[in-house]
Amino acid sequence: MQPHVFKRSLVALAVAGAFGLGAIAADRHGAAPTANAATTPPTAGSSVARAATPAATLTLPDFADLVATHGAAVVEVSTVKGATRTSTRSERSPRGAPRGLPPELAPFFRGMPQPDGPDGPDGPDSGPGRGTGSGFIVGADGVILTNAHVVDGADEVTVKLADQREFTAKVLGSDKVTDVAVLRIDAKDLPTVKTGNPATTRVGEWVVAIGAPYGLEHTVTSGIVSAKSRSLPGDSIVPFIQTDAAVNPGNSGGPLFNLAGEVIGINSQIFSRSGGFQGLAFAIPIDVALNVKDQIVAHGKASHGRLGVTVQEVNQALAENFGLPSPAGALVSSVQKGGPGAAAGLEPGDVILKLDGEPVTKSSDLPPKVAALKPGATVTLDVWRDGKAKTLKATIGERDPVRTASADKPDASQGKLGVVVRPLSPDEQRDSKVAGGVVVEDVGGAAAKAGVRPGDVIVSVNRTPVKDPAQLKSLVAGAGKTAALLIQRDEGRIFIPVPLG
Repeated sequence: MQPHVFKRSLVALAVAGAFGLGAIAADRHGAAPTANAATTPPTAGSSVARAATPAATLTLPDFADLVATHGAAVVEVSTVKGATRTSTRSERSPRGAPRGLPPELAPFFRGMPQPDGPDGPDGPDSGPGRGTGSGFIVGADGVILTNAHVVDGADEVTVKLADQREFTAKVLGSDKVTDVAVLRIDAKDLPTVKTGNPATTRVGEWVVAIGAPYGLEHTVTSGIVSAKSRSLPGDSIVPFIQTDAAVNPGNSGGPLFNLAGEVIGINSQIFSRSGGFQGLAFAIPIDVALNVKDQIVAHGKASHGRLGVTVQEVNQALAENFGLPSPAGALVSSVQKGGPGAAAGLEPGDVILKLDGEPVTKSSDLPPKVAALKPGATVTLDVWRDGKAKTLKATIGERDPVRTASADKPDASQGKLGVVVRPLSPDEQRDSKVAGGVVVEDVGGAAAKAGVRPGDVIVSVNRTPVKDPAQLKSLVAGAGKTAALLIQRDEGRIFIPVPLG
């Protein structure tokens, strides 16, 4: 199961680079290629000798003990997805070499997992998909953490331990907002990881990733922490840890260790133009993941706080315009009508400088801080308005839920129509300009075969408007042999006839 890839290009570019440059590239741990060694020893007084002296005393980290001690708690997560089900994310399944790969390199990749799904070579209806990801044991009784996208839409989940034992796993819950999923296997006295504190992690520290890239179990790679609190494109509330440790498709869900052998993050996403490693990988801080885990174990789902505002960065020009001493804080660009921010008195143009006394240095600081709060909590906001400081009180709302996958989730393929739906949130109704309608979250059976996709909005059935899931069920029950669904997809609408049999 691949980490989410922001940009894609030909996989062949990355592969050709790896094979073509490997012979001349220096080892990242400091060992220079022997082909580049000087043929004439430098004299004692030469500048070369003086430059080489400090390097001779440099001690680089040895990760062998860390891997030997903690690697046993890292697992491989394999999934099987049924033929009639589709998903909004790509799968990884064992097929031939990647599309576009030079013929001379194809033998190296036969039998390895390759891209599948909507962006892969075979599309979403190519039959059963098999995916591979990673995970790690956090409870000796069989509780395991991985990524939500690793198990998204899976009909079967199998966990393989370091000692080669395999177990069928139950998905206790999956939180798509943070991309964290919790599994459980029927086993006891399992090895577990230690967890660290991402807040004390420093940029430049060495880190180690262990996982199953391309299905190659217990692969160990190393790097450093490149940055902290990265806010990625999209509606993310996760302050990602950025690293240059090699992370590839299949590493998703695996642990990121510090040199103390503590897990500080879950490897989740990569930025790549080729589909493979390019030195930009992102991990979910372990404290965020453990908070989600505790909620899922206790309640079967995770909730996240919401303020109901849109914010942007404060640059130097805006700071000068607003009379701020320096570019800092989160500038409120819009306030949701009737939302918690509006009720607190927030206005467009306010700059939020502190949340419960904690500084908001940049706009990306605010969403994770708010999301970590419990809905219903009361917080103090220090804001800058019209050149003056102001204090407001806000009651945190609950972020619009994203469906939590669980072992007893509805099976789309079993219904007459073959869809799992939910009502549109007020924000979605406003954005899509639909008065009613329901959102398709999972699809199988007749609807999948007819071309209905997850994310589609069902506006009407046989020209009768749909207001909620119950009405959809009633309309389909009385539809006869065919249901003509009016679907809103992106900015357009289409009718899709679905034979009901």
